[in-house]
Amino acid sequence: MTESTAATVEPESGLAEAERVELTVDAVAPGGHCVARVDGQVVFVRHALPGERVIAEVTEVHKGFVRADAVTVLDASPDRVEPPCPYAKPGACGGCDLQHVAPAAQLAWKTAVVREQLTRLGGLTDAELDGLGVRVEALPGGLLGWRSRVRYAVDAADRAGLLKHRSHEVVPIDSCLIAHPAIQELPVLAPTGASWPAADAVETVASTGGDVTVVEVRGGISMQVSGPAVVREVAADRAWTLPASAFWQVHPAAADTLSTAVLELLDPRPGEVAWDLYGGAGLFAAGLAAKVGASGRVTVVEAAPQGVSAARRNLADLPRVEVVSARVETALARRRITGPVDVVVLDPPRAGAGAPVVRALAAAGPRAIAYVACDPAAFARDVRTFAGLGWRLTALRGFDLFPMTQHVELVGLLVPGP
Repeated sequence: MTESTAATVEPESGLAEAERVELTVDAVAPGGHCVARVDGQVVFVRHALPGERVIAEVTEVHKGFVRADAVTVLDASPDRVEPPCPYAKPGACGGCDLQHVAPAAQLAWKTAVVREQLTRLGGLTDAELDGLGVRVEALPGGLLGWRSRVRYAVDAADRAGLLKHRSHEVVPIDSCLIAHPAIQELPVLAPTGASWPAADAVETVASTGGDVTVVEVRGGISMQVSGPAVVREVAADRAWTLPASAFWQVHPAAADTLSTAVLELLDPRPGEVAWDLYGGAGLFAAGLAAKVGASGRVTVVEAAPQGVSAARRNLADLPRVEVVSARVETALARRRITGPVDVVVLDPPRAGAGAPVVRALAAAGPRAIAYVACDPAAFARDVRTFAGLGWRLTALRGFDLFPMTQHVELVGLLVPGP
């Protein structure tokens, strides 16, 4: 169940903001919540686990549902652990959703969310999901110290920190435990004396190539504070250079993990034509080019200027790779790229590819599409659109690219056929 569906079917709330209520927590839900009910009213509860009995404090009231934080645990789940971070609690930092959840249970939590979204929004049956063997896999490196890019907000007292859940309020912190160790060592946060009187935000990067950079953001303009403006990343057996503020996966193992999964599922063959859509700096294109060889061809489509420049620079040694600067939907609709095409990598933003892109890809007639998704709901909606066009989801892998948070990454294989 999601908040939107609850809002259409439930009666108006009788609970008030800041009210405390005892409740028993039910299943996990998207967004880092669990679902509970009080007198038939839907309550989305953070900092809880299924089966727990808690005292929850209402944080928001909406027509049909409320949000709440579990502030006292009366009967704890065996999967509950003490959060390692002192800021991972009600009323504090909203960056981590699952620090109170044991490692294996975090993977089970995310797997349950993926299954629920694919069932309700994607139209798949439990039997189909069982056949796909849906599960979320951990990445190497553990639950802490993995985030290689951290953006800190700045409060009215010029201190850097992180935001409360669903709020613009800044929580000043002295450490972020999921940040890469090199970022934790930077003199960015109190009590080191760091002050940011002119900044709106502070961006930090610790690349897999060993670069550490701090950027101050003022009025939307980025200003270098320390470290190189262009950082090095190492992935897919290649070295990459890109601006510190350009997109790159935040988990050090993510780029290799996703590239390997995409190539395993697609199995590109020599001489084939491949598209890498929403291609960024060209990570997937490099792997595709190596597989299709000198007789094949790869086209990257990317809209962000930084991504286009990075792709052209980093793939310059691959003459059979073309980089198209355009929005994917525009490139398809205006025939900036045309078939025939054999395989496609589809890696859209959080909102998903959307029906126009899905229809255009189905019409292009590739033999297979590898869909890389950072939002299970958007992925499920697109899977349903593909299904209406005669396509099937035949393989699915989930990866915990964002430990301690509710986020999960998926790589699915879609093929035409009954």
